[in-house]
Amino acid sequence: MTGLDPRGPRFVAAVTAVVLVVVLVTGSGWLTLAQTAAFALGSVDPGWNPYALVYRWLVRPRLRPPTEKESPEPVRFAQRVGLAFLAVATVGYLGGLTGLGATFAGLGLAAAFLNAAFGLCLGCEVYVALQRTRRTS
Repeated sequence: MTGLDPRGPRFVAAVTAVVLVVVLVTGSGWLTLAQTAAFALGSVDPGWNPYALVYRWLVRPRLRPPTEKESPEPVRFAQRVGLAFLAVATVGYLGGLTGLGATFAGLGLAAAFLNAAFGLCLGCEVYVALQRTRRTS
């Protein structure tokens, strides 16, 4: 069975949500930059996100095998969306535009929380909608 263990992206989203809460509380542009880098790695391959590596090495071995797997393409797209949002947040925080940084970090937090808590990956849903649009055009 190829594909991603769907619990991995939810774990990544949970860690991302915690990081973004810390970003919003502290206003740290450097932590925002670190999260942006995590998204950049995940946008190449979702398994390269540092939090995905933690899941694969420390968490997954303690769980039962997944009953199903999912395509990595929607998750890769979602990581790219996160990368775009957090890049804007990074520019905001490091450029002294705290409101811009907080707004985009907050939007990233909302998306990460929805995925972590409810399994609703907004970026994945956008990816699927775009694929449907391409097929009907």
